[in-house]
Amino acid sequence: MNSSTSSPSELKRAQRIATMGVSEILRIGAAAAQRRREGHPVVVLGAGEPDFDTPDHIKEAGIQAIRDGATKYTTLDGTVELKAAIIDKFRRENSLEFALDEITVSAGAKQVIHNAFMATLSAGDEVIIASPYWTSYIDMIAIADGTAVPVQCHEANGFRLDAADLEAAITPRTRWLLLNSPSNPTGAAYSAEQLRPLLDVLLRHPHVWLLSDDIYEHLIYDDQPFVTAAQLEPALKPRTLTVNGVSKAYAMTGWRLGYGAGPKELITAMATVQSQSTSNPSSISQVATIAALNGPQDIIAERRAIFQQRRDLVVGRLNQIEGISCRLPEGAFYIFASCAGVLGKTTPQGVKIDSDSAFCSYLLNYYDTAIVPGSCFGLGPYFRISYAASTSDINLACDRIAAACKALS
Repeated sequence: MNSSTSSPSELKRAQRIATMGVSEILRIGAAAAQRRREGHPVVVLGAGEPDFDTPDHIKEAGIQAIRDGATKYTTLDGTVELKAAIIDKFRRENSLEFALDEITVSAGAKQVIHNAFMATLSAGDEVIIASPYWTSYIDMIAIADGTAVPVQCHEANGFRLDAADLEAAITPRTRWLLLNSPSNPTGAAYSAEQLRPLLDVLLRHPHVWLLSDDIYEHLIYDDQPFVTAAQLEPALKPRTLTVNGVSKAYAMTGWRLGYGAGPKELITAMATVQSQSTSNPSSISQVATIAALNGPQDIIAERRAIFQQRRDLVVGRLNQIEGISCRLPEGAFYIFASCAGVLGKTTPQGVKIDSDSAFCSYLLNYYDTAIVPGSCFGLGPYFRISYAASTSDINLACDRIAAACKALS
């Protein structure tokens, strides 16, 4: 027997993820958690998660599903009963008609998007995304061998994609435009009038499909109506995937249930991808989602009103701080604020604030306030605050940001 020992070989990561790591949002969350364990009173305004609980009638439906034995495998991409509830939702809220074989259900809206890219992208295919963007979009495209093409959206245009910029970004390799409205991280939302020019561009380029990420549909403020692309332009419906879920509107993030609606051939291809990854989403979550979609909807309006009050609070407070400015977002539960006015200043510890990342690190390390730099989302010098938090935490964070900025020289 050979007594010599050998060290294990070093893991060779797949090329598709060789340059990827855990998201900056999770890293900041971990750093904040570590400071809390060390006894620091950290306020975390980084999470994209409602602080409300799942409504009781939805929880009870999930509990009853367990008692009824609804704990077996289901149809690969969603039960007929859930797909019927989703079809009713699209008909009722978006004036859209879909058949059962045009609906897919996955373990979160994120998986729906992942399945779509895995089913349609080959090496060199391009996906146009509006920047600032949700960080996962970039990596999901890369994992599917695609190439992300960020197109900058300027604050002067409400962080909305300009039609001329979209047109200029389209090439023969463009497969998708991914549009998120209301947006994470900016909260920007498109009215019908603002969305129309983008759809006109797509009509001129029939090889480009549209992925409409509507996950924040029910978090839109000031009585602005929500509109989705396939609803506004029926001619685009045969090449549009409309993605949604229950995580934000019904505070069901942990239930992991998202859905999409699109042409049968796309939905079938996405089912092939899902069949070799997770298979069906949670049977219990599917029953609970039927209760969410078919049950009383008044709690959505109640919580939306609370989010709007929080939005107004944080925007008003931040705009009173010298060096900080932010626009009033139309939806979601984020503000995307500029910290350009503090760049070049120095902390009491002698550190120069030369970027949004440096500013956010300063806030966390010396003022126990965790927020996310805009550079994580493709645009600095900004930072994102999630106001899916208590009013007391929002006020405390704003107090600390004000004190931190005042201490700069």
